[in-house]
Amino acid sequence: MELKNGLGHLSYSTLVHAGDTWAEMNASLREFLPKVKQRISPNEPFAVSLRISAASAKTLTDSPDERASLAAFLKQEGLYVYTVNAFPYGPFKGQVVMEKVYEPDWTTDDRVNYTNSVADILAEISPANVNPSIQTAPLAFKPNVAGEQYVNTFTRNVFRVVKHLRELEERTGRRVKLAIEPEPACYLETTDETVAYFKERIYSRRGIQELAQVAGIAISEAEGAARRYLGIVFDIGHQSVGFENITESLNKLVDAGIPIFKLQEAASLWVDNLTEDKIASLRRFTDTIYLSQTSLKQGGKITKYLNLGEALDAYEANPVTTEMRTHFHVPVFLEELGPFRTTRFGVQEALKMHRETPLSDHLEIETYTWDVLPAELKTGDIIDYVCRELEFVRAELIG
Repeated sequence: MELKNGLGHLSYSTLVHAGDTWAEMNASLREFLPKVKQRISPNEPFAVSLRISAASAKTLTDSPDERASLAAFLKQEGLYVYTVNAFPYGPFKGQVVMEKVYEPDWTTDDRVNYTNSVADILAEISPANVNPSIQTAPLAFKPNVAGEQYVNTFTRNVFRVVKHLRELEERTGRRVKLAIEPEPACYLETTDETVAYFKERIYSRRGIQELAQVAGIAISEAEGAARRYLGIVFDIGHQSVGFENITESLNKLVDAGIPIFKLQEAASLWVDNLTEDKIASLRRFTDTIYLSQTSLKQGGKITKYLNLGEALDAYEANPVTTEMRTHFHVPVFLEELGPFRTTRFGVQEALKMHRETPLSDHLEIETYTWDVLPAELKTGDIIDYVCRELEFVRAELIG
């Protein structure tokens, strides 16, 4: 839905639903979206954050009938697509994902071609009054980044997509934006790393010259293209896991002139005082198909682990005073989750800042872990939970 006073478009990520193939995603859209719209926006158009996997992108690209059917469904139900999640290339539901979610990374032609296909689809199916965004992976899983050439390769590939987006707008009049999402354990992880990358690799003289060369345009045009088509997703939960001050991080991005093409309302699991008696309950969250990057803060020092289980093992080997945050997306309307807390406060900080001075025209709630939450922590069904999240964020913004 489009919020008032320039606050942007708001919806929830359909990554929460089955959608590894277009048949699955199409069925999910038709089952869930009309029900959510009826509760949240019965009389106004409702925004859709659409998950498009590589398999779905191929189906939609190859089949004009499927694209026409999707467009007809959206129009009939009063729905419109404003953003696509093109982060997970392959399967994301029902099987172990872990670090495979970052593959193929941005050093590959597969990632470039997939992203360009999604852009072409968006230009066709999104409404003319929306500049849609594509959410994509944080360039590479950090342990795989093997030196300068690796970074040079994925940067050049990002520029290849910027070239495509520029040409797409020239051809169709539709501006599609690419938004890279920093995430724990990835090449772009912290806000400081993100700012440094954009300053040194994108906005520097070297970066602008390379973009000009890749796109076949003048340097004077390349600088504008970099900012027009390339920005980031700021996932509040991701940055909270790293113990960032959300207001300070957002200000760093604004000061650096890095576009926040999507402000993602996400909360993570937080234990303000980890103790032995909480370990058993926390281990219920380790049986998941997703990575659960975890940070432990001990004596002012932050230590990062790839998975929650490893962090708990480290704590048990040295049970000192510890604060813990873990990359397990939890409902944003909850301040507490059983015996634990959540980083909902980070979401509230960001929304307060956005309410005063809008940071992005795309807002999205991304709590995709409903299917792996411990059963006793679920209340209601998926429709109830999605609607409660949307109602919470809307209330924080407009009362």
